[in-house]
Amino acid sequence: MKLLLIAVGRARAGAEATLLGAYAKRLRWPLDVREVEERRPLAATERTAREGRLLLGAVPDGAHVVVLDGGGRALSSEAFAAHLGAVRDRGVRAVAFLVGGADGHDPAVLDRADLTLSLGPMTWPHMLVRPMLAEQLYRAQAILDGHPYHRG
Repeated sequence: MKLLLIAVGRARAGAEATLLGAYAKRLRWPLDVREVEERRPLAATERTAREGRLLLGAVPDGAHVVVLDGGGRALSSEAFAAHLGAVRDRGVRAVAFLVGGADGHDPAVLDRADLTLSLGPMTWPHMLVRPMLAEQLYRAQAILDGHPYHRG
């Protein structure tokens, strides 16, 4: 199963990118990071709509789509692992995780979601969400493998 992290905005070199890379290297499932960006000065609703089209345009056909959104479901690490395990066991070839811009997701993105996931009620910097998600993907892998990394 291939994992795609499709995010609005360009990451710069730094601690967040280093941490993302460290967790991505630990994963058996390949993690591909795709970045999209709307640089034109648009009103917030227009920019969000454009970012939504860019995000959805980067999702491969047949992918299981997980949209990260503060209004989504907060899952335990075990429940997240179970969700990924069920997706894997159904033979899904790709799981796309969509991270929106500063103004959130366009309704079309939320409508496309197979799962809308929240990393909790706090607001997180978009560049920090990437390594946080990568760590949870690694943790899910460890849970599914029965590895002691996760000691819930």
